[in-house]
Amino acid sequence: MSVTEGPRNRQRARAERAAVDKFERRRAEIADSALVTLAANGYAHTGLRDIAQNSPFSHGVVHYYFSDKLDLMQHCIRQYKQDCVKQYDEILASATTAGELREGFADAMVETLQDESTLHRMWYDLRNQSMFTTELVGVIKEIDLLLEEMIWRVVTRYAELAEGPPNVTSPVAYALYDGLFLRSLIDFLAGDPGSLEVLRRECAALLDRLCSPAP
Repeated sequence: MSVTEGPRNRQRARAERAAVDKFERRRAEIADSALVTLAANGYAHTGLRDIAQNSPFSHGVVHYYFSDKLDLMQHCIRQYKQDCVKQYDEILASATTAGELREGFADAMVETLQDESTLHRMWYDLRNQSMFTTELVGVIKEIDLLLEEMIWRVVTRYAELAEGPPNVTSPVAYALYDGLFLRSLIDFLAGDPGSLEVLRRECAALLDRLCSPAP
């Protein structure tokens, strides 16, 4: 290898990484823009052209970065849920007592339900759709596992702070919180004014039930 070949190879590698980073950044920008339309219309009633009409990106640009609606939908929901999980990890990192974690977690659940209800509706729409669209199964299982692991981190950290070990498994804890959140989402979208406080109260109480000594 010549004296100049090494630097040239490194420059070429940096240029290739920059191109990949730029491509992924644009995909992320399109996904963020598409979330509004997807959340409003649902999976079955949204196409790439609908997304382009309600975003700064042309149909050609959207189609260049995503092969079809399914490709874009998978990217959108994965990106959104990964961002959601980060918010709870911040609560875990800052809580120093069981009470702080219990209240912070319950508050975060209420806040995301109130502020992002249509996005959560989109998630449940996609999860239901995966029972009919096999191409969605992989990403749905991936995100379900991501959410289950997040809930389990909350439960196990609360158990440490409260000095009461969990008395359920990770899948059971996730199923309980997922069911509680889904019920609250349905009530909230139906206009139930008490749904937020019910969610706050039950989220906090469930942590105590999951981590109290088993009978």
